[in-house]
Amino acid sequence: MAERVRQELLRRIMSGDLAPGTRLVELEVARDLNTSQGPVREALRQLEGIDLVVTEPYKGTRVRDVTAQDIGEAFMVRASLEELAGQRAAKSLKGRVGELRKEAEAIRKAATQKNIELYAKHDHNFHRMIVEAAQNRILLRTWNSLAFEVRTQIRLAKGKVNLSQTQEAHWEILKALELGNGNSAGRLLHKHIYCLPDLDCGEAKMISL
Repeated sequence: MAERVRQELLRRIMSGDLAPGTRLVELEVARDLNTSQGPVREALRQLEGIDLVVTEPYKGTRVRDVTAQDIGEAFMVRASLEELAGQRAAKSLKGRVGELRKEAEAIRKAATQKNIELYAKHDHNFHRMIVEAAQNRILLRTWNSLAFEVRTQIRLAKGKVNLSQTQEAHWEILKALELGNGNSAGRLLHKHIYCLPDLDCGEAKMISL
């Protein structure tokens, strides 16, 4: 139930139905979603953990405005995490990228449809497979804690991103992993996550949101 509440609140935040600054009163949310306050409290705690809501003493909980700096800082960390993941995952993924290729195909299809939500979902799956293949539980736990499916969706929704162009990087990454080239995979992952799709990392800045 808490997950259902979280997903519904997330949908409303992403769609703008719950604008930044909107108060979220547990009892009112529980009544609206026909549940008890326990699942609502847990859902709000999870959303606070990924910086989408904020709770202040005597003021309650409200929807937080996610800024360009917030997203930039998160993706700076992600780029470093996945560079390491790519380096380590290449050995186990060499010649075994069938499932990864399926996700890359799904990303390309979502890009063609300009479906940001679906793009973010399959992009998340693609990158998580690589992090899992790195076989480092601390790396995976840290990556999971930053909720990148949500952050990617926000970044794409707010940014001026050409999905068809951006999705092409997944194929370069996949090829490097299939060949077992960890250093190349790591560099490509870092560039794909951190940089504008049409600029070299040395000259790039974070996507303007």
